[in-house]
Amino acid sequence: MSQKIVLPETLSLQGYDHLLVAFSGGMDSAVLLHMLAGLRETRGITLRAVHIHHGISRYADDWQQHCQQVCDELGVPLLIRKVTLHTEGRGTEAAAREARYAAFSELLQAGEALVTAHHQDDQCETLLLALKRGSGPAGLSAMPPVLRFCSEVLIRPLLSFTRQQLAAYAAHHQLQWVEDDSNQDPAYDRNFLRLQILPQLEQRWPHFTAAVTRSAELCGEQEALLDELLRPELAHLLTHENALPVAPLAGFSAVKRAAVLRRWLMHCGAPMPSRDALARLWREVALSRDDANPRLSLGEGELRRYDQHLWWVRVTAGQRQTHLHWADRHTPLPLPAGLGCLATAEQGIKLRRPAADEQLSVRFSVQGKLYIVGRDRGRSLKKIWQECGVPPWRREITPILFYNDEPVCAPGVFVTRYADPKDLPDSHCWWLNWTGRA
Repeated sequence: MSQKIVLPETLSLQGYDHLLVAFSGGMDSAVLLHMLAGLRETRGITLRAVHIHHGISRYADDWQQHCQQVCDELGVPLLIRKVTLHTEGRGTEAAAREARYAAFSELLQAGEALVTAHHQDDQCETLLLALKRGSGPAGLSAMPPVLRFCSEVLIRPLLSFTRQQLAAYAAHHQLQWVEDDSNQDPAYDRNFLRLQILPQLEQRWPHFTAAVTRSAELCGEQEALLDELLRPELAHLLTHENALPVAPLAGFSAVKRAAVLRRWLMHCGAPMPSRDALARLWREVALSRDDANPRLSLGEGELRRYDQHLWWVRVTAGQRQTHLHWADRHTPLPLPAGLGCLATAEQGIKLRRPAADEQLSVRFSVQGKLYIVGRDRGRSLKKIWQECGVPPWRREITPILFYNDEPVCAPGVFVTRYADPKDLPDSHCWWLNWTGRA
């Protein structure tokens, strides 16, 4: 094919000029990094590269050294991140990808885009793998050229180029790259397609890869249209805590309900469920008995129903036995299990100041009755959680502040009479804030 097609000037960077390039050292990423390095003056872009050392291959150290040499020659700063793979219950490919993108998310800076070297052949392989899994239009839309990633974006500027075009560019510029020995192992699904299936399909139908890419783009367009049509309705249904009411969903057709549920889960940051999991969500969670406490695992979270709403909640270990001493309330107190921290603030929960002989601590359970502001008699903590509408999964991860052994407050839920600031001047009070909660 004409090399004029593969010109750095044709790359779409989606308006971003601060880029973090995923650089494996293979041909695809070598071409991408070389192209972007050539655009620094004309486009005014700033480049960094990151190499992930998976530690799988015996050549991993050599690949790292090669990547450093290439980046030194191009004048591109290189970050090296060594990762540990967790393969429990999944294959090496999936574990490596998860570790890789976790590292990318940690290294990506504000205002910076992650750039990967996925190309048209990768797109074709991704769609065929989605077909193998029985995916719907969302899965068949494969890889979009731009995707939200963490709080920034991931862009794929090479999606319109074939592997042959990238090889021609690499040969023309005499680029050097490493060859991953695992790429020749057909035991991996993607390698099986690349080595044995796609060559036969291309031999029979020379434009097969381009046609598959068009199909992926059309599926993506249909999904984008559904997103646009359903976004206002979903926004109207959601509570401020992203819970979804069951009653309106019951009036939808099964097809529309499934589409809304998928977009709700995507909005919550949950993984996309299979068709069977979606059916179980509706049957076993949404339609379960009123007195049931249904739950369905999905990714790192659970699908729950509470107060006639559906929730997707991240699984967090209960902290019932945890007891934290807060030596200085002017210094933020980190909470365990990613539950954020407690801190003195200029606004928040207003409390009377502790006396000089009152030590502060944080616990996650209380014995006996609590006498809280706004209630005429004592109640157990379990009863207060119920009356205040605190879902069951939050009851052992909501911190409770104590003065010595007297419970004072659960931020956002209650304040006890013991620390009631009523009728006290501000000089005798302080404000508590719970930030970064799970």
